[in-house]
Order: sequence, then C-alpha cells, then structure tokens
Amino acid sequence: MGRWRPPAEKSTALITREGHDRLKAELDELWRVKRPEVVRALAAAAAEGDRSENAEYTYRKKQLGEIDRRVRYLSKRLEVLKVVDAAPSDREAVFFGAEVELENIASGELVRYRIVGPDETDAKLGWVSIDAPLARAMLKKRVDDEFEAPLPGGTLRYAIIEVTYPSA
Repeated sequence: MGRWRPPAEKSTALITREGHDRLKAELDELWRVKRPEVVRALAAAAAEGDRSENAEYTYRKKQLGEIDRRVRYLSKRLEVLKVVDAAPSDREAVFFGAEVELENIASGELVRYRIVGPDETDAKLGWVSIDAPLARAMLKKRVDDEFEAPLPGGTLRYAIIEVTYPSA
C-alpha cells in the first residue's frame, strides 16, 4: 500500500476566532508537548536493539508520522484561514457565524445550528460547516423564510425561526 493520498476537497478558508484559537492551541500542544514525548519514547525503543521485531519502536514511529502530518497540515492551514470575528451588518440574514433555529416543516421538530468553518465542525454542538449542503441552502435567508436542503437522507424543507450572532 502506497503513501499517496488523493488531495482533499477545497474548503472555505473561513474560521471563527474561537476555532482559530483552538487550532493554534492544538498545534502548540502537538509541537511543544506531544512530539517531544513521542521522540523520547521512540529513542528509548530504538535503543532496545532489533527494530524489526520491536513493536514499541514501530508504534512510536507511526505515531510520530501522524503527529508530523497533523503539524504540517495545521501550519499550512492556519496561514490561509481568514478569521471572521465580527457580525455582518445585516444581522437578520443568515451568514457565516450565525446561530440559526430551524423548524422541520414535515415533522415540526426544532433544531439549532451554528454555521462555522470546515475546520471547526462539531455535530454534538450543532456546528455545521459553511460548505455543508444545509448551510449553503440557508445562507442569506431570513426569519420566516422557507428553504429546501438536499441532505444525504433526502431533501428536507425547513423554516427559519430565529437568527442570532454570538457576541464578538
């Protein structure tokens, strides 16, 4: 199996201030804490002798590669990301950073989402990427507007109940 990986899809280079701070903290943690620990453990495993049958050495070598890959990605990504920490002038419409309450028209279920950058999505928190079909469908819509979102489970109709922007 080769090391080649297909290039990742291009994603929007926007991020919230909180997301940017989290990515910088992750990069700092990887570079200053985790990588030195793994390098020390790798050196200790290498000193044990025969590396071909040394599971600790193999594991640490793989772990170091994963850390280096993530560090390289974060370093490059942080250079191109644009931090959006101000609310738009039109706070009644849905734009990047908005928290939106939606009603599923078919079921009447209420859901709440926040539109964030692709590097900071979190399904548990209801944070969806601006590149996601749901977010794209609701962009520039206003309270009481209805829209259709082409989702993997089928197309759903939603009505926008509320649009808010977290304070900067």
